[in-house]
Amino acid sequence: MLRTHHCGELRLTNTGETVTLTGWVQRVRDKGSLIWIDLRDRYGITQLFLEEGKTSQEVIAAARSLGREFVIKAIGDVTERVSKNDKIPTGDIEVRVTQLEILNASRVPPFTIEDQTDGGDDLRMKYRYLDLRRNPVRQNLQLRHKMARETRNYLDGLNFIEVETPVLIKSTPEGARDFVVPSRMNPGEFYALPQSPQTFKQLLMVSGFDRYYQIVKCFRDEDLRADRQPEFTQIDCEMAFITQEDILTTFEGLVRHIFKTVKGIEIGSVPRMTYADAMKFYGSDKPDTRFDMKFTELNSTVQGKGFSVFDSAQLVVGINAKGCASYTRKQIDELTEFIKKPQIGGKGLVWIRYESDGSLKSSIDKFYNQEELKKISEQFSASPGDLMLIMAGEEEKTRKALGELRLLVGNMAGLRDKDTFAPLWVLDFPLLEWNEETGRYQAMHHPFTSPKPEDIPLLESNPGKVRANAYDMVLNGTEIGGGSIRIHDRPTQQLMFKMLGFTDEEAKKQFGFLMEAFEYGAPPHGGIAFGFDRLCSLFGGADSIRDFIAFPKNNAGRDTMIDSPSTIAEEQLKELHIKLRAQQG
Repeated sequence: MLRTHHCGELRLTNTGETVTLTGWVQRVRDKGSLIWIDLRDRYGITQLFLEEGKTSQEVIAAARSLGREFVIKAIGDVTERVSKNDKIPTGDIEVRVTQLEILNASRVPPFTIEDQTDGGDDLRMKYRYLDLRRNPVRQNLQLRHKMARETRNYLDGLNFIEVETPVLIKSTPEGARDFVVPSRMNPGEFYALPQSPQTFKQLLMVSGFDRYYQIVKCFRDEDLRADRQPEFTQIDCEMAFITQEDILTTFEGLVRHIFKTVKGIEIGSVPRMTYADAMKFYGSDKPDTRFDMKFTELNSTVQGKGFSVFDSAQLVVGINAKGCASYTRKQIDELTEFIKKPQIGGKGLVWIRYESDGSLKSSIDKFYNQEELKKISEQFSASPGDLMLIMAGEEEKTRKALGELRLLVGNMAGLRDKDTFAPLWVLDFPLLEWNEETGRYQAMHHPFTSPKPEDIPLLESNPGKVRANAYDMVLNGTEIGGGSIRIHDRPTQQLMFKMLGFTDEEAKKQFGFLMEAFEYGAPPHGGIAFGFDRLCSLFGGADSIRDFIAFPKNNAGRDTMIDSPSTIAEEQLKELHIKLRAQQG
């Protein structure tokens, strides 16, 4: 080793020792007769000290030639600092340099390698290898490492076996778009990169590997946003000879274990909520339960009073923003503009303010007197100082829009603290959902999800009412994991494919291998997959998963550091039997 210690290691107990340190120059402070160098590696910073008359002129000259991010080796004696720095662990000592060697010079970096850097997102993505030297990014990756290690520790302790599944697989029509890979040896045929190892982990259950897991890369050719990347990582798990309750208990235990070992937080049993209740009370299948503000339905109270907006609505529903009666008219107007955004889909917003003197003021005073407003406020369990916000319209759209408004008000009221964690199981999802574009049902999760046994008779008569043996783990309003009990017999799987519009030939071509495997003694099984990048970002208190991926893509799916994706040589295209269409003028 070129060094005896790393730059975060030395303490007062090392005083008097001769040590060798290596690292990058964070900064140089030259005061004429005294020179200080902050030397950094991934473990920390140590201050080096040189003094005219006590340090050789050769070493002084070398120190004065240093620039930021030079890589150096320094040998010297550990001494106690006169002016201590309580902001770093090594702040009680410094190293009086006797020898200094420049291992490599550096160009001036395009941004400062500091916790609060002056580099923008695009610049730091282009020079990601420099960004990774910064403490916040390094700490994010250390958190990710620790979470992966503790995941393995927990699952290994329960006799799970980690099995690698193929990366070059078959393209399937369900789910998101596949990334495809042309086969040189099989002209005109393509592999796909896996969106998940779903069918392979089910085959492992047929194989008798009753407890499988994998921390695995998956690929989806989707439109991107802060919590999406074209390649991402899952904690992928499957168990055989189990019930849904076994899955919930086992993986609730995993989440509790990671919270305890990584964050030092003890969380109790994870509450459960049906999909129906989540939509009814929060307008979302991933409700943020760090705060209350449940929906209150008002149809029977407000309709029939001559206010056409309410009278003509399929649903009138609202939330009580506790303590928010002080909101100004401008703030309420901003809330109204928010829910009218096309992506939110609301038509308007009614408000009722419960004044401190007990009176009620609203935007519908001309239609409802004080007595009627009082009845509405009683339904909200409102008290002086509260602000009631009400929406009306078509049921599903209104619930979803109010759900978005609830989150915005929660943010404004400071109710969504990143250091508070509220995990939740959401259960009993619909098995199928209607796709207006294709004019047929599609699987809400995937086509291998088992229906509730008691709902199977409804598959052909009323498929929209069939509930799935499916469950999601939600944390602070974000889905971090989802899974289901799987179909494990051929007839039920064939029926499911039929409901999804597959012909027998299409089902056989795409999934014949799986249905055939079900005829060789497939056990009851189920599983779950956690979005590992997303879980890391929540633990780290960040909004974007990019901060927890070593080399992420940008919002356009590009790696600007290596300039990918890129064109390939004409010769490669010929080998792959691919002809590019001439660009039209």
